[in-house]
Amino acid sequence: MKLPKEFINGLVIFLGIGVYFLIMNSLGLSDITFLRLFNILFIIYGVNKTIVSNLTEGKREFLPDAISAFSTAFIGVVLSIAGLWIYSHMRGGDAFVETLSKTFFFGDNPPLSTYCVYLLFEGLGSCIIVTLILMFYHNNKYAID
Repeated sequence: MKLPKEFINGLVIFLGIGVYFLIMNSLGLSDITFLRLFNILFIIYGVNKTIVSNLTEGKREFLPDAISAFSTAFIGVVLSIAGLWIYSHMRGGDAFVETLSKTFFFGDNPPLSTYCVYLLFEGLGSCIIVTLILMFYHNNKYAID
């Protein structure tokens, strides 16, 4: 059974973000908010890989390819949040989230579940933005109906 490219590229996004944050944490750089913003590069890479794969396979319809690209980003974000959930529970749950939220934009110390919901909404926003930007970037490669 062959896995769909959306899942494989979503897994690439998840692994990239996971390894990036583990390296940042091991180097003691996890409290620098600016460095956290670079996780968008992994989403861009995975979504672009899906779009290019669709174009290579001859799939040149804008909406189905946009759905495919968004699915890739969404899978990567959901897997990353699930990974954060598991990692946070291994590191102390809500107590670990308190160390993260000091340098993040959530104000008080939210519980782990609330923190993950916030990240899901932020991730959905980045999925939409990255998908639209890359679809418009590759727009001239689509057939005009």
